[in-house]
Amino acid sequence: MKTVLISTYELGRQPFGLASPAAWLRQAGLAVTCLDLSCQPLNEEIVRSADFIGIYIPMHTATRLAVQILPTIQKLNPRAHLCCYGLYAPVNEGFLRKLGVKTILGGEFEEGLVATIKALQNPSSSPGIQPTISLARQNFLVPNRESLPPLSRYAKLLLGGGGSRITGYTEASRGCKHRCRHCPIVPVYNGVFRVVQPAAVLDDIQQQVAMGAEHITFGDPDFFNGIRHAMKVVTALHAEHPALTYDVTIKVEHLLKQAEFLPALHETGCAFVTSAVESLDDEVLGHLDKGHTFNDFVRVLDLCRQADLPLSPTFVAFTPWTTLQNYCSFIAGLRQLGLADHVAPIQLGIRLLIPAGSRLLELAAISQMAGTFDESALVYPWRNPDPLVDDLCSKVQNVVHQGGKQKATRRQIFKRVAAMAQEAAGIEPAGSLEPIDRVDRAATPYLTEPWYC
Repeated sequence: MKTVLISTYELGRQPFGLASPAAWLRQAGLAVTCLDLSCQPLNEEIVRSADFIGIYIPMHTATRLAVQILPTIQKLNPRAHLCCYGLYAPVNEGFLRKLGVKTILGGEFEEGLVATIKALQNPSSSPGIQPTISLARQNFLVPNRESLPPLSRYAKLLLGGGGSRITGYTEASRGCKHRCRHCPIVPVYNGVFRVVQPAAVLDDIQQQVAMGAEHITFGDPDFFNGIRHAMKVVTALHAEHPALTYDVTIKVEHLLKQAEFLPALHETGCAFVTSAVESLDDEVLGHLDKGHTFNDFVRVLDLCRQADLPLSPTFVAFTPWTTLQNYCSFIAGLRQLGLADHVAPIQLGIRLLIPAGSRLLELAAISQMAGTFDESALVYPWRNPDPLVDDLCSKVQNVVHQGGKQKATRRQIFKRVAAMAQEAAGIEPAGSLEPIDRVDRAATPYLTEPWYC
């Protein structure tokens, strides 16, 4: 049985969600071809010859792109068994089945993919239909990356002082212990996380170094969910590859609780830490159930600077609770904290998504505000009580988009957004909008692919 695995988008990374199941399928003796449509055209010949087509949908954008490509795939090969797997597959199961998808797999999907294909090969001797969501503990294999585009085709690490590094990607864990209301991980994992065995992680890094990787992004939703596991991995990584740098994502709450390990991250080559701060407003943080306050974030920022560990915060700038005044306060807060050069411009215009299964719908204000689920957009639509806030959001997103096309610096885009926000709020400029430096800007590295969702 010929199998094709397809990724539509994964933040400019070489998809772990293709490489990992490819290893499992090949070990089971199954023929598999991988296609990454973010940097490859859809190969019509390969699609036509496939018996099983699995589309990896780990995020909102990837899912919308998958929905767009499904009719083409079905036209090319109406006989193939269609499967969608990844984080966004179970929560959109009903819609995807209406589009002709036969199998839906979420959570720990590798075993389910193998079992499903074997069942199709020999229905009488197979275990049958697999659970839509599996949280089973798996013994991971080293991902098979041989049929994927080279790492040079993907996002790179830009060094603040100039130059770049070829970047690889791996995962040391999945899921998350926490249940933040807006997080798309929660409807699938619901407070559970699973580790990838250190040997598999390190062997995956080793093969990517052999492919030219000079930097590794760990895609774990929270690298400090399992602190001993995390530190074991990066300590061994640094011992084997002392020149290799890496980046991780860690909650503010964990950075504060595990502050003693921050110097060790720096010493083992961590180039920066991404943290989903989401807001500088304690009321909004409470609605999102983030588990930290503004003061916690300020403390973490100070701890990271003491450890010489650049912090790259991400935000949901526009929510149902955003006003023109507190958006201006958000921009002013970033300026005062010296973060204008640390925050990707796209973060200034991110609007809260309410996907299927979201815990946000537990809030009475949200359930009353949210419209009927929009299958074309894969979200519950909402509007801010103040139309001027939604108008500002559109304008900010346009400034960020145009700034990217014009290759404007983060600082230039920040100043444009700050001026626009003041104008929208009717605030008379009281001084310079020039961002304040708290650390040397040359020490701020970042990836070429903007953080999106």
